[in-house]
Amino acid sequence: MKFGVIGTGIVGTALAVRLEEAGHECIGVHTRSRLSYERFRRYLNIDHLMLEELVPLADILFITTQDGMIRTVAENLSTNALMKPGQVWIHCSGSLPSDVLRVKESLPIHCLSLHPLQAFASVEKALAILLGTHFGIEGDNEELGERIVKDLGGIPHHILAAQKSLYHAGAVVASNYLVVLASLAVELFAEAGIQAEEALASLLPLMRGTLYNLEQVGLPQALTGPIARGDAQVVQGHLDHLPPKLVEIYKGLGLKALELGENKKAQQGLSYPQEALNLLKSSLGKSGVADRDEVGRLALG
Repeated sequence: MKFGVIGTGIVGTALAVRLEEAGHECIGVHTRSRLSYERFRRYLNIDHLMLEELVPLADILFITTQDGMIRTVAENLSTNALMKPGQVWIHCSGSLPSDVLRVKESLPIHCLSLHPLQAFASVEKALAILLGTHFGIEGDNEELGERIVKDLGGIPHHILAAQKSLYHAGAVVASNYLVVLASLAVELFAEAGIQAEEALASLLPLMRGTLYNLEQVGLPQALTGPIARGDAQVVQGHLDHLPPKLVEIYKGLGLKALELGENKKAQQGLSYPQEALNLLKSSLGKSGVADRDEVGRLALG
């Protein structure tokens, strides 16, 4: 296929390189940033074209600008009649549906979204990990999207356009909020006397071990720790000593952990002792905490 790229950021550059390597032809790029284009030229010697030159030559247009500019680019193309019948416009946003590109119902184009489910810190990093990256696909021509993803060495998944915000929220939780969880853990280590740099260095092997367990045994079996064991006394001890601003965060995560724990035990043909389950729910509930004497009595048997 002959494709053009509008927006030569990390994703646009990496996609162009890998598609060229797969035998497709990048016929030109367009960007407002001189520095971005200069970086692109370090990877591919492709001409920078005006939109009036680029669009008529392309079978496929990758619009890989920042999310907030995708609709603006589509409107500009539509207003200036820069399209050809049957052309495919593709964006790579995880949060926006493909039809954000369809500014008029009468446009004779196909709209598609291919979202790489990965955090790319640089072009070099993107090129290194595109192989095996999972992609969320939705739009008019998902079969074409699947072929493109496979040419990139990726793994395609078809998602529901109407629920794309939930898909993106899941990606944010898995990626961005993992960093937030690490920050919270470092903050708690600091309260215990281990300062930030040392704390992070000591937590990373634990986090890697947990990711390894997820890869090996999946959900919910990878869940370990006091909630998985049903140890209400340990959980209550955490709540007794947590900084007040972190209590509700811990409780919310704990309730989700308890749900996973129940699923894990059910898969094993087991269940929490009812008393322990009640105490955990009481400790982690939004209203009130478990009676400490009751938690202690349960721990002593």
